[in-house]
Amino acid sequence: MTVTDAPPVTKKEPVWQRHRRLAIAAAVLVVALITVLTDLPTPTSRASDIAAERSVMSEVNSDLKPCAYAVRQALGIWTLQAHHQLSAAERAPTPGLLSDDQSACSFTNQGVYDLSNIQVPGTAAGKELGQLLATAMLWTTSDSLRAIEDVQTLMNQPNDAGALRDLSREEAQLAADRRIAQGDEKAADRDLDTQLQPANLPAVPATATTPTR
Repeated sequence: MTVTDAPPVTKKEPVWQRHRRLAIAAAVLVVALITVLTDLPTPTSRASDIAAERSVMSEVNSDLKPCAYAVRQALGIWTLQAHHQLSAAERAPTPGLLSDDQSACSFTNQGVYDLSNIQVPGTAAGKELGQLLATAMLWTTSDSLRAIEDVQTLMNQPNDAGALRDLSREEAQLAADRRIAQGDEKAADRDLDTQLQPANLPAVPATATTPTR
């Protein structure tokens, strides 16, 4: 048997990837439980409420930063590749970059883990931020992670119709979940009659759904 006749070696997916849906569901459940358990009447001043909510948003944005950067980088790489704007030298490091991007949006990243453990105040605004947290978890560990995985596939198989279709769907979901999170943050603003820091969920421009020839 020649080398080319050897059967392909099946790469075993890491545990976190094989059980990603379960992990996502668990994280969202934790956030929801925290929201319910802390949604109790608490005699606090408006000033202390605002300070608490601002602290939550500061932590949320710090934890989101690695994945927000990663998904934009991954989609930027694919956009350049789809338009044949990457030289061989520029393309060489992309597998490593995309692997890092994948990790940044998974539970192996400390930021994502910390995001799932943020506790919100037991106020009306805190309940809204609890919903924002749940959406942010989906934006990172579901929408972004899947989009990055689609890019990894497309970098090796640019005309993979399934991956192109999935990427388009994930980009739409990224935008939809971003709008939901923005709505939750605005609701908290109304509850407090203030303006909190927006969630660090950057708008992701649509990439090429079909490589140029």
